[in-house]
Amino acid sequence: AFLLHPVQVKMDKSSVVGLGNPGMDDTRHNVGMAVLGELAARLGVADRWRGDKHVSGEVILSEVQHTRVVLLRPRLLMNINGVSVAKAAGKYGIKPEDVLLIHDELDKPLGKIAIKHGGSARWGHNGVRSCVDCLQTDVMLRLRVGIGRPTGKTAVDRYVLGRFSSEEKKVLDPVLVQSVDLLLSQLSQQDSQSPSSSPAGGTQAAGKREGRERSVSPAEDSAAAQS
Repeated sequence: AFLLHPVQVKMDKSSVVGLGNPGMDDTRHNVGMAVLGELAARLGVADRWRGDKHVSGEVILSEVQHTRVVLLRPRLLMNINGVSVAKAAGKYGIKPEDVLLIHDELDKPLGKIAIKHGGSARWGHNGVRSCVDCLQTDVMLRLRVGIGRPTGKTAVDRYVLGRFSSEEKKVLDPVLVQSVDLLLSQLSQQDSQSPSSSPAGGTQAAGKREGRERSVSPAEDSAAAQS
């Protein structure tokens, strides 16, 4: 009789990271972690978070089609989130171009989200800048979740560390759903797409090229291209 051996399917690997500060849930600066929590819930793994001291964060190992996905919540301050991201990439064998960062974006109004392919964060988000520094490249995908800018005399630091108002939360709820839809679409395409560039094909941290961006509004059926 012939013995049938199970076929080993090689799976791609990705990491999805919610940037933020530990212990500051529901703040604007931690909206990336809120989206990540919604993704974990959609995947049915929200109760599987476990601390991993080797990556200075909390992780969940999951799968989306043929992609093995590491969900990561850094347990370090935002401006050194990159340390956790780089440790996790090293431990799980994930290439920088397969890392997807979710973070708040001051320059987009609440209700708007956009996927950005690479691009410098030298003058932008502290968490993204830390990831660029620690991974020494800017090829990571970024899901930018708009939080808008403060009005009046409110300082930016105070604004981003503040909690969403009840009215803002009404706008945020569909944003979380739309963000997870976009993440799942991106991850589902991962194994069917051949990489358009090598890690050096984006830019190194000292490079000047800005990345490409695709913007989405929860109220829109189609994405509008935006530079």
